[in-house]
Amino acid sequence: MSWPDSGHTSMPDPPPAGKFRARVAGIAGVLLLLGGAMTIGVAILAQQHAPQPGAAARGVIGPAVSGARGPWLRRSRPLSVDIPAIGVHSQLLDLGLNANGTIQVPSLTTSAGEAAWYKYSATPGQIGAAVIEGHVDSYVGPAVFFRLGALRPGDTIDVTLADGVTAIFRVTGVREYLKDRFPSRAIYGPANYAALRLITCGGVFDYATGHYLSSTVVFASLVSSRTRAHPATPA
Repeated sequence: MSWPDSGHTSMPDPPPAGKFRARVAGIAGVLLLLGGAMTIGVAILAQQHAPQPGAAARGVIGPAVSGARGPWLRRSRPLSVDIPAIGVHSQLLDLGLNANGTIQVPSLTTSAGEAAWYKYSATPGQIGAAVIEGHVDSYVGPAVFFRLGALRPGDTIDVTLADGVTAIFRVTGVREYLKDRFPSRAIYGPANYAALRLITCGGVFDYATGHYLSSTVVFASLVSSRTRAHPATPA
C-alpha cells in the first residue's frame, strides 16, 4: 500500500497560485504514483475484480460539446457525489496535501466508503478542473470507487454543493493510465470549462510491491444544474 492511510494530518497552507501550477507538474505524478496504490488488494484476493474501462469507453477528455465552454457555477464547497449508473452515493471529505507534498486520501480503516474532493482544485461546476478521488478497495473488500471503471460516456455524475445547487456532469471519457505514464498536466492542470475528474486505482495489482500498476480516470463536464435560486450561468 502506498497511499498514506493516516488521513487527516495537519494541513499545510495552500500553495501560492504562481507556484501551484509548477508544483502540480512536479508532484502530480507522485500523487498518483504514490497515492494510487491505495490498498493491499483485498478485493482481488477475494476474487472480486474491479471493472476496467475498455476502448469503447475512452471517449474524449474535453467538454461534452466540442469547442464550447458550456455552463458554469460559482464557487461552492462540494458536499456529496452521486453516480446512479454504478450505485455510488458518498459524502465528500475535504482533503489537501500532507506535509511531504503528497495528496491526502481517505483513511482505509475509517473512510474507505467515502470519496474526497481535492480542496486545492476547482469546486465542481467552477471553470477549471475539480478533482475527486476515492479508493477502489479496502482491507475488507470493495471501496467507494470499486465500479468506477464501469462508467461509460453519457453517464451522469451529480455533485451537491453547499449553496444548495446540484451540479450535473456528463461523462465524456473513461481511461486507464499506467502510473509511469500518467498525464498529470491533462488531469490536474487548468481547464477552460467546468471539468470534473474522478480518480481511483486500476489495472493489475502487483503483489510484489503492493501497488496497482494503473489509475482509472473518469473525465466529465458540467451540463446543467438543479436549483431555482442559482441556475448554471451560461458562458
